[in-house]
Amino acid sequence: MKNLIIYALILTVTVSCANWNNQQKGTAIGSAGGAAIGAAVSKGSIWGVLAGAAIGGAAGNLIGKKMDQQAKELAQAIPTAEVQRIDEGINVTFDASLAFEINSATLSDSYKEDLTNAIPVFQKYPDTNILIEGHTDDSGSDEFNMQLSEKRAKAVSSFLADNGVERSRLIEKWYGETQPKYPNDDENRAKNRRVEMAIYANSEMQEQAQSGDL
Repeated sequence: MKNLIIYALILTVTVSCANWNNQQKGTAIGSAGGAAIGAAVSKGSIWGVLAGAAIGGAAGNLIGKKMDQQAKELAQAIPTAEVQRIDEGINVTFDASLAFEINSATLSDSYKEDLTNAIPVFQKYPDTNILIEGHTDDSGSDEFNMQLSEKRAKAVSSFLADNGVERSRLIEKWYGETQPKYPNDDENRAKNRRVEMAIYANSEMQEQAQSGDL
């Protein structure tokens, strides 16, 4: 029954938000209970993390405004990446073809360039957390892929930390081949060799938003 209520809530909010902008969506979803909605989504997914981090209401609206600007700047800084506003946060997915070779956690030069271009934007908004998720395609064993996705997430995190992003802001998670975004066929398999980021307000930004000082 609890799950049915949560899923009904998701459907209601999603339908209601269809014609709203990102800022309004974040406010509505957070008000409806972002944490509960996030729990209903597959564990560890970027959508679930960002929905769960939403606080909603007027504070969420203020956070949304700031995230709108940061997302715009990230899209300009890294045009090869997909930058999406989700609730009160941002999802960044880098072009997998520029990131990793098969069975490798070594950052390509193109990937390093993209990360380097994103760093000034990350530094400009120090009151956000950056979740870094590592993923693989289905080549290799489950155990190998889990270890490889961990190495990929940590490789990105280390690069950011070594180049000026505060280590305390960085959170790593990894999921092996368990969360493909595309079919693992010859045409799409490389797209699953990826790292995704979730950028969301830290406690300081949330407190400022709640007090109206953001």
